[in-house]
Amino acid sequence: MQTTTKSGFQPSGRMYLLLAIAIFGAANAVTRKLTELGELNLVDGRNPISFCNVLFVGNLCALILLAITYSREWRKPVLQKIQWQDWLSMTVVAILGAALVPTLIFTALAITPINNVILISQIDTPLVLALSVWVLGDRVNKWVVAGAVVSFLGVGLTVLIQPPGADHMMTMGVAIGRGAFLTVIAAVIKAIANLVSKISLREIPLGIFSVFRMLVGTIFFFVVTIVLYGPEHFMDVGSPFLWQWMLFYSAIIVVAGQALWFNGLKRSTASEVSFATAFNPIVGILSAFVLLGEIPTLGQYIGGVVILAGVALNQMGVQRLNLMRPSQRPSQKEMSEAGGFKGI
Repeated sequence: MQTTTKSGFQPSGRMYLLLAIAIFGAANAVTRKLTELGELNLVDGRNPISFCNVLFVGNLCALILLAITYSREWRKPVLQKIQWQDWLSMTVVAILGAALVPTLIFTALAITPINNVILISQIDTPLVLALSVWVLGDRVNKWVVAGAVVSFLGVGLTVLIQPPGADHMMTMGVAIGRGAFLTVIAAVIKAIANLVSKISLREIPLGIFSVFRMLVGTIFFFVVTIVLYGPEHFMDVGSPFLWQWMLFYSAIIVVAGQALWFNGLKRSTASEVSFATAFNPIVGILSAFVLLGEIPTLGQYIGGVVILAGVALNQMGVQRLNLMRPSQRPSQKEMSEAGGFKGI
């Protein structure tokens, strides 16, 4: 006789993952929407929800919420087991993933359509694959490789088939928008951060990694901004209007999103995780349309279709790889990768 839970319903791992992807995919559109809301509530002629304030205060709110969520993991016996090399690796990953990547992405969001950022950022998938095969010797098949190549081609088409704009510049003889260029650089840095995580952070508890990453990233961004632009750059950082929206944003995007993601990882196979992640660009584009009314351009349509074709090929390859290991669960490496840029 089958038993049921007290509630009579037990969410599946895939449901947790898809809910998390829905939150993460909407993050960029929500960020842009908040800055537009700030334009309607100026403080002495300044937007209190500028991208810079969103990044700093959003990270600070996320740090507080994550510290509360994972406070039980920060115990002295656990911390004493972490070697200094691990702290150094976590610091590098934090600076790359929690400071440099979001700074580049937020700058790109301010000067280019969101769909550009969403589609072009998909280049990190083939980059991570290439680095994993080259450095770690990860095993892949022809379908996964074909998917990576097609996705890379789709990103290239998205970049090249764009109407000329004021932010376009010449790079290696090719006209490319500054926002697109910054997004590519962010994807490269994110791929490197993921590789460092795979190599060095296999045994680090998730709660310690998440909190430390956010702490170092927030401090690094604050110090660099003060040095480059001066303290007046954070003039409106104490705005109650800014804080109320950032607390809400951090609670949903960072804490709720990550909680759903990690619960999904515990209940899912590696192929299910890959399947759920494939929906991220689709959710992002739909969110940009619903929240901002942003309609994809011809270049984005063409590039997006090619990218989705690459994602489909990649899925076929992942499914074939996992036929030999159907019960495989996501590893700590995939857990740490989930701590990458998700709106903050």
